[in-house]
Amino acid sequence: MIKFITKSALLVLSIFYTSSYSNSFQIITKKNTLENNSITIRTGADNYEKYLPLLQNKKVGIVTNQTGILTNKIHLVDFLLEKKIAIQTIFAPEHGFRGTADAGEHVVDGKDAKTGLSIISLYGDNKKPKATQLVGIDIMLFDLQDVGARFYTYISSLHYVMEACAENGIPLLILDRPNPNGSIIDGPLLEKEFTSFVGMHPIPLLHGMTIGEYAQMINGEKWLKNAAQCKLTVIPCIDYNRKMEYNLPVKPSPNLPNDQSINLYASLCLFEGTNVSVGRGTEKQFQIYGSPFLTESTFTFIPKPNFGAKDPLYNGKECFGEDLTTYPKLSRLELKWLIKAYQNTSDKTQFFNPFFTKLAGTKKLQQQIESGISENKIRKSWKNGLTVFKKMRMKYVIY
Repeated sequence: MIKFITKSALLVLSIFYTSSYSNSFQIITKKNTLENNSITIRTGADNYEKYLPLLQNKKVGIVTNQTGILTNKIHLVDFLLEKKIAIQTIFAPEHGFRGTADAGEHVVDGKDAKTGLSIISLYGDNKKPKATQLVGIDIMLFDLQDVGARFYTYISSLHYVMEACAENGIPLLILDRPNPNGSIIDGPLLEKEFTSFVGMHPIPLLHGMTIGEYAQMINGEKWLKNAAQCKLTVIPCIDYNRKMEYNLPVKPSPNLPNDQSINLYASLCLFEGTNVSVGRGTEKQFQIYGSPFLTESTFTFIPKPNFGAKDPLYNGKECFGEDLTTYPKLSRLELKWLIKAYQNTSDKTQFFNPFFTKLAGTKKLQQQIESGISENKIRKSWKNGLTVFKKMRMKYVIY
């Protein structure tokens, strides 16, 4: 198990992981100096004195999007080019390099208008970088802002990038970022038969890990194809612990506009496997829910096409539901809204669709809700799985 030295401890320059995959893993960190007792979290991207030397005289591939910025709001790609780092190719996840594509929308390859760099999409048919797309790349850099939910596809992209790097002998350098839901571990574990791009590993819906920690777990648990090992280096955040509140400086994706939506995301995203809207096509995405079949509700909204939702569910139709924009911050996965909507819908036969099982990672949750099992009993059914996961997770935590 890796333990990081706290703020009151001495300077730590580097810690090497000593396990069965010691040659494939490295963490580099240092103590930050605090002024006036104020703490400013520095992301891995801001910890540039530790990763720039590793990129010098190398041809670099980079997996990033609009979240890959430094504290001064300069994009990582622009920063690296200023430092004369030889970026070869940008690899973009779901929503694209600039983060403008709808969820699930096919993102095409192209060029970045600002830098002229080639962009290769890692969403759609090309989820895993091909060997031909990696030719000439000496090192791969990964910098994406995750939100801590199993079905948020950036960690699925992480898996495939790690796998491609392992197969092609390319080291992977991860610039870590705080998980805004990093203190929450909750929900059912994914069952292997329901593996998909919205759930690739046997983890709960809220995993409580950063991208860097999660990459360590993928390597350590040998989840890559043929149990391959990726040569991994993590540049951690400085002055961060998972109990801190972290406000994202930019939207991680088009339909997560603020901290409230990010906190509610895991709980409300389960509605994406039902006939209930989560507010796509409004200005309150993942902060409201509703459908034409919940007519007992007094709150209403009408979805219309907007940025991030070109053709939202129930486009132009009145939806009845609930407004959660001022709801207190969640500290667990919340099921009560899903259960309430199912109980009150006038169209129970069409409430769930097949996507729900992929999101839940198990058939049991739908069966439990349809059978009228209480939320408390549903939660108890997760207990053993969560206990096993938490024990496994402790081997990989950094903060």
